[in-house]
Amino acid sequence: MSDTATKKQDITKSKFTEKFTLILWNDDVNSFDDVIDALVDICGHDELQAEQCATITHYKGKCDVKSGEPFAKLHRMKRQFDNRKISTTIE
Repeated sequence: MSDTATKKQDITKSKFTEKFTLILWNDDVNSFDDVIDALVDICGHDELQAEQCATITHYKGKCDVKSGEPFAKLHRMKRQFDNRKISTTIE
């Protein structure tokens, strides 16, 4: 196996074994209610937790909304946020 193929395999493997964090970013487009509903629907937060995350995001510019999960799971969640035009990243 070539050195490049080995590196690519290691990166792919790490996406399934390492733990990542989904970060919600503040914007001036989505309402608090839309963000709260998304956090409940997508992340499984209860109303209070979703409200707290939305408030932290509003004042600090971002908030970790899901952590300690494999990349693939967070990527599926990110796509759902993307569909709602809510900005998230995975770190």
